[in-house]
Amino acid sequence: MTQPPANRLAHETSPYLLQHAHNPVDWYPWGDEAFAAARAQDRPVFLSVGYAACHWCHVMERESFEDARTAALLNERFVAVKVDREERPDVDGIYMDAVQAMTGAGGWPMSVFLTPDGRPFYAGTYFPDEPRHGLPAFRQVLEGIADAWSSRRDEVEVQGARVTEAIARAGQLAASSEPLGDAIAQDAFARLRPSFDARWGGFGGAPKFPQPMTLEFLIRRAQRGAPDALEMLVVTLDRMAGGGMFDQVGGGFARYSTDGAWHVPHFEKMLYDNAQLAQLYTHAWLVTRDDRLRDIATRTLDYLLREMRQPLGGFSSSQDADTEGVEGRFSTWTWDELVATIGEPAAEAFGATPEGNWEGTNVLRAPSGVEAIAARHEIDPGELRGIVAGAPEILLEARERRVHPGVDDKVLSAWNALAIRALAEAGSAFEQPVYVDAAARCAAFVWEHLRDRTGRLLRSWRDGTASVLAFADDHALLASAFLRLYETTFDVRWFVAARGLCEDLLRLFRDEERGGFFQTGTDADPLVLRPKELYDNAVPSGNSAAAEALLRLASFTGEARYERAGLSALELVREAMASAPTAFGYALCALDLHVGPSVEVAIAGAPADPGTLELIREVRASYRPNLVLAVADPGDAAATADVPLLADRPLVDGRPAAYVCERFVCRTPVTRTEDLAALLSEGATRTQAPGRTA
Repeated sequence: MTQPPANRLAHETSPYLLQHAHNPVDWYPWGDEAFAAARAQDRPVFLSVGYAACHWCHVMERESFEDARTAALLNERFVAVKVDREERPDVDGIYMDAVQAMTGAGGWPMSVFLTPDGRPFYAGTYFPDEPRHGLPAFRQVLEGIADAWSSRRDEVEVQGARVTEAIARAGQLAASSEPLGDAIAQDAFARLRPSFDARWGGFGGAPKFPQPMTLEFLIRRAQRGAPDALEMLVVTLDRMAGGGMFDQVGGGFARYSTDGAWHVPHFEKMLYDNAQLAQLYTHAWLVTRDDRLRDIATRTLDYLLREMRQPLGGFSSSQDADTEGVEGRFSTWTWDELVATIGEPAAEAFGATPEGNWEGTNVLRAPSGVEAIAARHEIDPGELRGIVAGAPEILLEARERRVHPGVDDKVLSAWNALAIRALAEAGSAFEQPVYVDAAARCAAFVWEHLRDRTGRLLRSWRDGTASVLAFADDHALLASAFLRLYETTFDVRWFVAARGLCEDLLRLFRDEERGGFFQTGTDADPLVLRPKELYDNAVPSGNSAAAEALLRLASFTGEARYERAGLSALELVREAMASAPTAFGYALCALDLHVGPSVEVAIAGAPADPGTLELIREVRASYRPNLVLAVADPGDAAATADVPLLADRPLVDGRPAAYVCERFVCRTPVTRTEDLAALLSEGATRTQAPGRTA
């Protein structure tokens, strides 16, 4: 008896795959079974890649994958494979390279046709159910591919070989032998400046993405005295937070803005965006002390805690753009709704109009023009300011009664790592234990539930089941998060876990021949090629993340092998960093860490001792991205044994003492905060040297 098509995806854990479990298409999940079927039946593979929060993925499903005629054609002539790009970034990365090589663009849903051995020969993204916007109908594409497979097989095989060879070249790059210095970062900043939008902030035009890694690079350039870097950063952060891409009611950021002014978002919300942006706004607050930036950071983290945190402490991956089949329905407002809830003057202050400012509804912006609106309505400006200040809470209460967007509740190691780090850094900077506790709870969840019996890290967890061997970025980002959590809590288990992850990174992913790191481990199932992720996209690439994690670990341990391995990842992209800075924002930050000077601070003293706390507070008083901090009572044998930076650091005259070091060469220890501040300021001054280095 033939198994119903739905059952092939019904046993998967990915919410995206489960959304398709009842399509009439005979879907397979990615794996040997699908490709064995393609070989046995001599059929091409249709690979469809998307994710749960993807609007156009839902559209293509409704138009084509739920259509009986289209499904019958797919089932008769193809082996159809459905992949969640968030669960299998390796598969997504390989075939997105193919889409871009063949079409010059990419996106999701991704539609790729493969030979039974996995080589791509035709590709696209969304195809409509009828010809429109210059695109053929999906059924026309299927019929054309099926005809080519049966009548022009040789051409198909040749095309597949050519495309596979083209996309394999990135993995064949060898590390540069030229030195890595600040001149690369200076050139990158010089190339970045002309693309800056002076009016609205950000880089380029619509659609406009927040690019938090590039903005982190701006903070570092500002610290080195780069002209305009801080202004570019602050303008961008202000404009992003003032538009509709930031949820003015509930906090948190949508994925991107459809326009250049950050007004109308693509309404899906991603964990990785909000984690990185919360961290970015925290860092910017440390530099500027502008409380507006702190407010955006905390509102973003509060959104994550309220709507994305699961009962066991992990964070879900995303929230949909659509509700009840309509994009933005949950987040937008009619004029009448606003007037009835907060009054006409407050509605105007949030940028709303009776006609609506987007498709007949209103996307709210940050309040402005309160004085003029109050005068026009002949009401007291102070009274209106009070109404406007309380409006988000009132609107949130009203919005809670709506149908909520769907949530992709799988927990991903790499994305949760970003959340752990953001929460730990904000908890430290703002002295908010609730964020630190959330970071520690999430870390404990990941460490307990996203490893197999051997201790091997896994990528994805949902509803009690963990699956998919973790990738290089999972290991590296989690190692960095655990190091940051250690620096926040001084719980040595997080340092030990971070070091173990870095050892696994070196053992499973390092390319000893050409340098850098493969995306998949040596224990992973083989693909058509072994990918090597180089570009920082929405999340840091595996190579950029590995560089940062290993360089930071080297600062704690003094072990040159970690530094050498980390630098090999940067050497792969040495020239590319300068020429395409928006594609290498995280790599450029890792480069800045290497250029240094990096500073190691070891504080000898019980973490709860008031004298120790004063020294810790001084270290945390400013944004110091190239500083690592270790703290322990000298009598804590486990801590001093596990963290090399803490070895042989006694108290001074019975008082807690700070040891400030560079590459483990330390200054005379100090016990007073003013002396510690002076030593740290010396290091900060050296980072601002304007001269170019080789």
